[in-house]
Amino acid sequence: MADETPDVAIETLPELLKDDTAVKVAGVDVDGILRGKLMAKKKFLSIVKDGFGFCSVVFGWDMHDQTYFKELGISNKENGYRDIIAVPDLTSFRRIPWENNVPFFLVSFFDPDTHTSLSACPRSILKRTVDKLADKGLGAMAGAEYEFFQFRAPENPGATERNSSSTATFLRDNPVNSLPSLTEGMFGYSITRPVHNQDYFYSIFDTCKKFRCGIEGWHTESGPGVFEAALEFGEITQMADKASLFKLVVKSIGSKHGITPCFMAKPRAGLPGNSGHMHVSIVDKEGKNLFFREKEDTENKWQDLRYLSDMGRHFLAGLIDGLADIMPILAPNINSYKRLVENFWAPVTVSWGLEHRAASIRLISPPTSSPKATRFEVRVPGADTNPHFVLAAILALGWRGIEKKLEISVPPLGKGEEVGGVQDRGVRLAKSLKEATETFMRPESVAREVFGDEFVDHYGGTREHEIRLFDEAVTDWEVRRYIEVV
Repeated sequence: MADETPDVAIETLPELLKDDTAVKVAGVDVDGILRGKLMAKKKFLSIVKDGFGFCSVVFGWDMHDQTYFKELGISNKENGYRDIIAVPDLTSFRRIPWENNVPFFLVSFFDPDTHTSLSACPRSILKRTVDKLADKGLGAMAGAEYEFFQFRAPENPGATERNSSSTATFLRDNPVNSLPSLTEGMFGYSITRPVHNQDYFYSIFDTCKKFRCGIEGWHTESGPGVFEAALEFGEITQMADKASLFKLVVKSIGSKHGITPCFMAKPRAGLPGNSGHMHVSIVDKEGKNLFFREKEDTENKWQDLRYLSDMGRHFLAGLIDGLADIMPILAPNINSYKRLVENFWAPVTVSWGLEHRAASIRLISPPTSSPKATRFEVRVPGADTNPHFVLAAILALGWRGIEKKLEISVPPLGKGEEVGGVQDRGVRLAKSLKEATETFMRPESVAREVFGDEFVDHYGGTREHEIRLFDEAVTDWEVRRYIEVV
């Protein structure tokens, strides 16, 4: 389970940072957004062991800094939006190439009273899940794929440097669909399209390598101005960090080129959305893949499973059993459900199948892949998700299936079936964030079993906030449709 972790210890920090004057730190909020600050080196060195106070409001407001309508437990008026403790993770050390190589560390958040990991801290919830496997001498590996649209920021004649900050201003005064795409037309896997913006294209690839969130596959996807990145496979907690930092790279490099990357699940009507597929497997201490069955099982009623181990089958059963209950994690925003519709290459039912890209859970195993590559690709998440929550949820559901020795409850999706499956193949996934959140928060939810009430109540409350904001919104579609005729 080796990965590219730097050899950093508290004792070596003064030497490591000897030529630096400042350090940048950041943690991950519930929406997967990095929240942080620049610190003087002297200050950083004084707090690196025990951590420092970080305003808990990052768990008390939404992605636009509006406090939640419902008072939630971590940060609220009653506790004065008090500080929580942020502890730097020395293994996360990087230098930011586009900011003069300033040192950078990720932090995890802790409760100031109990000194235990914060219930809703994304990095911590994944670590708590991974620790359950570690107690058994096991680990987990993961991979992440992201698709995203890219728009050109309109030219600002008065600006001295091109950047994407003018995009928000432009959208205040113009229709959303008037924002120009980076390239026009549908051209997946194009060799020539990246040449049109090759400085930007290669800068992202090279910068990700320097920033330790390397890309192993980088190409255009079907859609105007759409790219897709497959990040380098690795240990699951590091994979989640890499996924968060990949978005930071893309947005930062994009701003320098007058480009606005967009990880919304469905930016444009009538086009495929942006997926955020996640791949997961379990390994032993030597890194051996435990999902692979060495001797072909010819007696199982489903041939799709003939090279999947008993552990892999229980893991799959756990995913199937709990998938519908964790939908607010896999589809966290109002817009997420615009992507999860029939006939747009996105799964809409609880379904699985060997090498089946129409299924919500794609089994990748021999005979179409190598034994060491045996894994599950969960295809429900969009690019708008929090990777730490998504990977924690996938691993937690699968591990629950292993512990309970659950059996697979639905047959595999047949080849040639409609994209998304048919109704008798499995439960229809939620069609809205409201429906998903109600299922997630109900007393008997599998989410409560694997994550606990404190997390479910907090995260569910943040989704209820998002739902209320949308319920109160008046959309352009409504105005155009009804302004004159009703």
